[in-house]
Amino acid sequence: MGIFVYNFHTKQFVMRAETLAIHASNINTASTGDVITPISLSTTFLRGEDGGYPGGFSYSRANSPNRAALESVLTALEYGQDACAFSSGNTAGMSVFQALPPGSHIIAPDDMYWGLKKQLETIFASSLQVDFIDQTDLGNIEAHIKDNTRLIWIETPSNPLLKLTDIAAIAAIAKHHGALLVCDNTFASPVLQNPLNLGADMVLHSITKYIGGHSDVLGGALITADKDSEFWNAIRNIQQTGGAVATPFDCFLTIRSIKTLSYRIKGHCYNAGQLTHYLSHHPKVEAVLYPGLSSHPQHALARKQMKDFGGMFAFLLKDGEATARSVVNKTKLFIQATSLGGVESLIEHRASVEGPDTKTPAHLVRISVGLEHIDDLIEDLEQALQ
Repeated sequence: MGIFVYNFHTKQFVMRAETLAIHASNINTASTGDVITPISLSTTFLRGEDGGYPGGFSYSRANSPNRAALESVLTALEYGQDACAFSSGNTAGMSVFQALPPGSHIIAPDDMYWGLKKQLETIFASSLQVDFIDQTDLGNIEAHIKDNTRLIWIETPSNPLLKLTDIAAIAAIAKHHGALLVCDNTFASPVLQNPLNLGADMVLHSITKYIGGHSDVLGGALITADKDSEFWNAIRNIQQTGGAVATPFDCFLTIRSIKTLSYRIKGHCYNAGQLTHYLSHHPKVEAVLYPGLSSHPQHALARKQMKDFGGMFAFLLKDGEATARSVVNKTKLFIQATSLGGVESLIEHRASVEGPDTKTPAHLVRISVGLEHIDDLIEDLEQALQ
């Protein structure tokens, strides 16, 4: 087998994810010959005699060496043309909504990540129109297209119901109606799924999750298939003028984490596969929501558009909400905490986090599987379920 994979946007062969993750961010132009990109904490940069910036950077809100390195590797991993790194996943998502003309209509998933859904329902309630719908039904998407539909937002797999949307099929719908397709790819990561190669216009990541991977970095990113589009230029302006950018140290930490991303994801997937198999046969479990199980209604779609099935899943308890709350309080290795994608396993009663308007069932427990030994994780869940 060759060492390169084809990039549909640049029409070139590029290195595979494991190699890109290690080498795409390395900048070897420093006079000291650093193999790893050093941290550049300067907020301002030297101007030349002609008033230009010979080093390529002017002011750290607009651009900086560490952010440029991070954006470069994210662009490569998603096979895009450009990337913008932000201070959080929410600010990355917000920049998309800010870049839309007032009065634009958005089609979003009915189980959209609650933080971004709250933005649309509160911050943008007076300027944007939104329909939150079940996107697993392509006819339902077609039925909600309006003359002013400018954006279809998808999230696959979704949080926390692990529903999948057909990226290629919805990309065709969006293109036919002149709308943009943005895919929240946080659960899958660039290692398992590349929406731009399936026709999406833009990808969002909460860097805080799998890309950061160690629960110590807050960040977000957008990657585009067209760096010259008017919409992307608007987002870049929002990033640089608005100033909600990732700090140099956070960029440095994220690049460090990306170097092990592919191998961490393999461990997350293995542990999730073993745990979901165990839970699907447990007498106290009503159902397990994980695209890697043949029982998942969209398992075939998962096999089609994902390389593996990820480290996130949820399960429903037969005895209801009280049992679900009890289980999350009894685990010893699984930490009861919000967020996901870290090396440590997390467990959460998601409905209580999202509030009274949530669509998440009250007897659902969400799990982010870490990299602990699988036998220890199974034993911990077993004692909690007892």
